Amino acid sequence: MKNFLLIMLFIFILLNDKASSNELRHETSPYLLQHANNPVEWYPWGNKAFAKAKKENRAIFLSIGYSTCHWCHVMEEESFSDKQIAKLFNKYFISIKIDREEMPHIDSFYQREHIRLKNHSGGWPLSIFMTADKEIIDINTYIPATRKSYSEGLDSLLEKVGSSYKKGDFNLLQEVGKKSKTQTKRSLSITTLSNSLKESYDDIYAGFGQGRKFPEAAKLSLMMDIAEITQDSELQTYLYEMLDAMAFRGLYDHIEGGFFRYSVDAAWEIPHFEKMLYNQAELIPLYVRAYKKSKKEVYKEIVEETIGMLESRFLKDNLYYSASDADTNHEEGVYFTFTTEDLKNLKFEYYENFEDRVHINFYENKRPDDFMKIKNELLKVRAKKEYPFIDKKINTAWNAMMIEALCTASFIDKKYAKKAQRTLNALKEFMFKRSELYHQSVLGVTPTQKALLEDYSFFISALIAGYEVDYKKEKLDFAEYLLAQAIYKFYKSGVWYLSDDGLKIEADIKDKYYTSALAKMTQNLAKMASLKSSFKYETILDETLKSLKSDLVKKQSNAPALAQAYLMRELNIVTLKSSKPNLELNAKQIKEIKYPYMLSKVHEYDEYLACSMRECFVVDKRLENVIDAINKRYENIE
Repeated sequence: MKNFLLIMLFIFILLNDKASSNELRHETSPYLLQHANNPVEWYPWGNKAFAKAKKENRAIFLSIGYSTCHWCHVMEEESFSDKQIAKLFNKYFISIKIDREEMPHIDSFYQREHIRLKNHSGGWPLSIFMTADKEIIDINTYIPATRKSYSEGLDSLLEKVGSSYKKGDFNLLQEVGKKSKTQTKRSLSITTLSNSLKESYDDIYAGFGQGRKFPEAAKLSLMMDIAEITQDSELQTYLYEMLDAMAFRGLYDHIEGGFFRYSVDAAWEIPHFEKMLYNQAELIPLYVRAYKKSKKEVYKEIVEETIGMLESRFLKDNLYYSASDADTNHEEGVYFTFTTEDLKNLKFEYYENFEDRVHINFYENKRPDDFMKIKNELLKVRAKKEYPFIDKKINTAWNAMMIEALCTASFIDKKYAKKAQRTLNALKEFMFKRSELYHQSVLGVTPTQKALLEDYSFFISALIAGYEVDYKKEKLDFAEYLLAQAIYKFYKSGVWYLSDDGLKIEADIKDKYYTSALAKMTQNLAKMASLKSSFKYETILDETLKSLKSDLVKKQSNAPALAQAYLMRELNIVTLKSSKPNLELNAKQIKEIKYPYMLSKVHEYDEYLACSMRECFVVDKRLENVIDAINKRYENIE
């Protein structure tokens, strides 16, 4: 009797094991074996599956992926392991799994079909609905289990495609493909944004508008993005004209470094002599990017001089003061300008352009050969004067901007990464108390004003930038904590508010003196959704962009940072993943990738993966091949 029971138990285990597995259990591919116990009745690619589909009048669902593909794992957890969705697969489809590394030729064919049918590159997972004769009905990458703002759900697609195929309703099947294609079209294009920038550009003096000129860092940043993506030579010309006008004319302090707040004239000759921390922090990354692209040494010098000025005049206890005044003893520009007597022994072009004094401009868009002599002599003149009043407030948002600027400048010199870390530590210690972020204070005085949206926006952005320098997980964790707080405090149904003090003032999309807090938070959502593979952040991002879309279309020339967030969503942020040693070893090469919406993240494997929000579109052991794939993916975008 005992033996009989043991035999029955053994038979039960065998039958149960077979019932809980599918045809992939006989395969050797690690990827296919990962799916061997799905409730979906998977088949490997082969005649058996297609013959069964013909015999039973069922459509084919083909899924292509590989073992280390993140979004393949997400789709398995959400859909292929879900018993209700599996019932739809098993009722209507013969489901086939392919390991792209086992059958690269088949993967290559369907990736080309994705490009042909969708007008953009595919990736993994690749999801194909097709007939038993291999005619494609629809082709996608990742498909969510249920409807999302960006896609119909797999549950409804399976029912719609499967039942239509059974009935022979090919009109409905054609509609599925058409609908999918129309979803890929953009209503606000790179071309319209580029034209908007060109229309407002001053092609006589450079810059935007015909009157006084502000640096407009957000607009320049968008211009850089579009120029890098499209290789538009006209836009590139305008970009470098403006960078040079700001660097060589009167907006820049040629003696001590740093930019003044704005130019009172159209030609960038005479500034309003305030120096604002936020201007420096937003312009430094632009000149780093320009140096990366052009290798013009003067751009590197401007970055180093500007940071040097801030360290000399603004830095205390690793935190940065807010601003310095234009006036000394109620007289504007006295400290920064010179008499002709001061300049009599120096050989360069100058004239009295500020009342009866000289404000230095280098009119030939280059520094004189004896620039260092000029600089050293005029530093001695300034040393005899009183420096203007310095506003010693410590502002959280502006210090966070500076942290991000230093992280970006670490491309030029790694010492700036250490400086960024010191300021990050100091800011967190000073402004983050009892699990609450604060807005501003002065050194030695405990802050009491709770943080505004802008403080969260720029602090989160700084943490993301810091993570890409040292890949320390705690930075992303803290960014996620602050993002959760920001959503709770300032966000409701697609609308962001400037504060949580009950005033209910909606955040504005316009970039005024510096980048809009709303636009920066929207960019953060796009980045965190990619880095954390978070549908929650993606949903809030889509709700935010949807509520702002019509306003953005009307005001795109005044909302360049939000336009950047829109492009991040439409074109996709690309996250490059590899092991920490690989990312650190190749940091410079990674930072020189042409596509502007790039992030990097530590991955447990040694190969390199390039992933957009819902698919990884290339994996390779050679970084050069991955970079080539990224560049090709974003060719000919309009």
